[in-house]
Amino acid sequence: MAEILQKDGTWVFDGDALRLTPGRDKNVGLLRRELGELVVPLGALAGISFEQGKKTGRLRLRLRDGADPLLHATGGRLTEPHDPYQLTVESDRYGVAEYFVDEVRSALLLDQVPTDPVDGYLLPGPSVPLAVSAGDGTAAFDGEHIRLEWNWKTEDAKASAGPRTLALTDVVAVEWQPAAGLENGHLRFTVRHAPTKAPPKYDPNAVELWGFKKDPLMALVAAAVQARLPHPARAAAIDVRTSRDVRPETPSSPVGSAEDGHDALLRRLRELGELHRTGVLTDEEFTMAKQAILKRM
Repeated sequence: MAEILQKDGTWVFDGDALRLTPGRDKNVGLLRRELGELVVPLGALAGISFEQGKKTGRLRLRLRDGADPLLHATGGRLTEPHDPYQLTVESDRYGVAEYFVDEVRSALLLDQVPTDPVDGYLLPGPSVPLAVSAGDGTAAFDGEHIRLEWNWKTEDAKASAGPRTLALTDVVAVEWQPAAGLENGHLRFTVRHAPTKAPPKYDPNAVELWGFKKDPLMALVAAAVQARLPHPARAAAIDVRTSRDVRPETPSSPVGSAEDGHDALLRRLRELGELHRTGVLTDEEFTMAKQAILKRM
């Protein structure tokens, strides 16, 4: 087992997983405090590094693409105080940090953990229910519905419609963007069949963020929703399977192949219906796949 204790937090590696516990130092970001202890399985790691500085160094974990809903929802935009996968190391613990890195790297090599993307989340995301107030509103999520409520700072055009409730089944994407310079940030939900290019200030499916202390907490809502949406790799795989299954017949096909192909398409249509009924395919995925098959028929 390898362990490093710092004011910024404590990291422990037992050979199978890393336990990342935030410290109580005033410089620890609010998001890390609210996340609490994270357990990262070894299989979710793509690498680890240690950077030395004159006064302090920094341990960094690199996760495999698609392993963590928090990283996916925030698009790698978490800054240093709020990033749970960084740890500030005091200069008198550089040797411990280097030993920690060696232990994790050795385990990655022994277990032959690949670094390529994964097709399913390996971390669960924040627990629900949860609610966060920041910017021009409050976002709450209970696992099935997202509720957006507005405050006195909300633009009249958005607040006039009152609170908004979104069913998780109607949400196809979620994005958290921090404020940067003069540009405001946002927490935005993309709703099926309702695309919009409106700025977050006027978008009823978005909370506008102005760079205040609680803004990073909106990433908790984004990650909790993302963890319960279909994994991005799954949708891509469905598209590939569908295009492969309904590819045109070649001219050299035998005479009976047209009828056989029709039967195959009918079977595929029934399979898609079953996948839709059992929840494997979303409404949008099922509709797209069905339309492709019907066009071929």
